Amino acid sequence: MSGRVSFEYALLRVVPRVERGEFINGGVLLYCRARDYLAAETHLDVERLRVLDGRADVAAIERALATAADVCAGGSGAGPVAAEDLGKRFRWLTAPRSTVIQPGPVHTGLTLDPAADLARLMRSLVLPAPAAPDRP
Repeated sequence: MSGRVSFEYALLRVVPRVERGEFINGGVLLYCRARDYLAAETHLDVERLRVLDGRADVAAIERALATAADVCAGGSGAGPVAAEDLGKRFRWLTAPRSTVIQPGPVHTGLTLDPAADLARLMRSLVLPAPAAPDRP
């Protein structure tokens, strides 16, 4: 299939203290029905997390983010939802919930290459910005 096709994506938000509503972006889910593609990339910025909650359970949060990626990939350890079709998995992952890992709103776009757009979204929305070079 050639040409641009539509895709949907949502950020995975890490909300260490749900009652406060503060969050950092911890990953991106991307679904492209036309390309039969569903994937997630995750990254936990522990320093930023510690600013929001110095006692946050980093290991548990990393496991929860990894589970979202496993559901996308259809991993056997990700439970029954991982056996569903890609669209159902994406809808399950983006359903509102009040937990430490929450999906953001679903956005749309056009893509030639869903994997490349997933990487681009990670760089621009989740990963820390590269350090500025020292100036003399």
